[in-house]
Amino acid sequence: MESSKTQAQTVDLTLVVAEECSLCDHAKKVLNSLRNDYSLRVKEVKLESEEGRLLGQLHPLLFPPILLRGDRVLSYGRLSERRLKKELGRG
Repeated sequence: MESSKTQAQTVDLTLVVAEECSLCDHAKKVLNSLRNDYSLRVKEVKLESEEGRLLGQLHPLLFPPILLRGDRVLSYGRLSERRLKKELGRG
């Protein structure tokens, strides 16, 4: 029997992070732990970079980490593993 990881297509996510951000470190740990069950491709973008500043302007009033799936914000601030699993299960 195949695992859900091999059956599901890869999910592309963007994680916008800031320097010295404990919530960003937490988000990275959550995403790494979910790689066992989901096929995730995570692009990490520093908020201080040109791309990060642009994403920050597109999603004002949100603070890092910001997790995006395409243009849609999935999470900001403390990442909830449970909520993210629900979101990933929706496909």
